[in-house]
Amino acid sequence: MRTRTYYHGPDAMVTDDLFVWNTVSAQRSFTVRELRNVGLVQAPARMRPFAPALAVGVMFAAVAGWSLMPSPTWYVAGFLTVSAPAVMAAWRKPRHWELHAQYRKQAVVLYSSSDARVFNQVSRALRRAMEDSGRTPWGYGLAAA
Repeated sequence: MRTRTYYHGPDAMVTDDLFVWNTVSAQRSFTVRELRNVGLVQAPARMRPFAPALAVGVMFAAVAGWSLMPSPTWYVAGFLTVSAPAVMAAWRKPRHWELHAQYRKQAVVLYSSSDARVFNQVSRALRRAMEDSGRTPWGYGLAAA
């Protein structure tokens, strides 16, 4: 029998037998029939690890500019006005979505993405694969958390 592919992208693949997530460091594979209690989770935005160093660098540049210019007040105020939005944008990682499940009696993260469109495509593909596997008469058990 031929394997049916529900989704095939650069970071994930969903077939009727397997769910494969290609992370930066490794490839994680899960058998679709052994997945239980699959749920969608929207994780909050998090602070980037380099953000405090970036803020200190901007403040250092403002202090250095203050001491070097003959009339520094307006120059430093302009610099901070221009650089503050860039620091704020770089401060936080964007919100991302995750698929959580129980796999062989262990809680696992099946998939994670900050792109809502791709995440929805992957979760729909997994939902179709679980429905077509005919595991339960009550549906696929995919619920939002």
